[in-house]
Amino acid sequence: MRSTALVAAVIGLAAASTLSARTATVKGTYVEARTSEVFAGACVINSEVDTAGREALLAWKVDKGTFNGIRLDGLSVVAAVAGDKNLSVHEIGGEVAKARAAVFVDERATEPQRRALLAMAATLSKGLASTVVEATPAAIEFVDGMHDIRVATKGVRLAVQKHLDHDASCGNKQWFQPFSTVDQADLGATVQNAFAGRSLGITWSDPDKRSGFVGTFSY
Repeated sequence: MRSTALVAAVIGLAAASTLSARTATVKGTYVEARTSEVFAGACVINSEVDTAGREALLAWKVDKGTFNGIRLDGLSVVAAVAGDKNLSVHEIGGEVAKARAAVFVDERATEPQRRALLAMAATLSKGLASTVVEATPAAIEFVDGMHDIRVATKGVRLAVQKHLDHDASCGNKQWFQPFSTVDQADLGATVQNAFAGRSLGITWSDPDKRSGFVGTFSY
């Protein structure tokens, strides 16, 4: 019942955020990883267009601020996203994927805060996490360490190193931007990118790739 109510509520609040986001101020830390390379040569990118990149994990931790007028200091939200095609290739001329999301909202949040976190994730992800098939209150571990960011919650494991070796040999370069609106973001080396939930009809584990971003956001 709680998950169903949260999913229904996000529709109205995501629309409301369009009107209120300009007056709201929220800042925090962001990390993501997808199941395709971000920094690679053209041959690798081309090989993954139809075979990889349909899944991603996105996570935000609010340092301080409000969204839709609701204070969210210290709270986190995580989205596991699955698309019908590669989530990234629209940036290089491909079709835009139709995506669904399983969203985990901080269990410490009140009901209004949970709805605001859902709306924030939908807005900051530019709609990628707006079609929510399940919204689950859960304990979220979000650790911003010196060398990496690690996130863990129900069925989710995400770890991205803050340093990526930018070896430009073989035509390697950055092809894609972060899925989320960010102030700044750096390429990261993905150590863990795993989702074991049932709601998306797919699970994945895709470690050890140049497929991550770490950064900060404000909105």
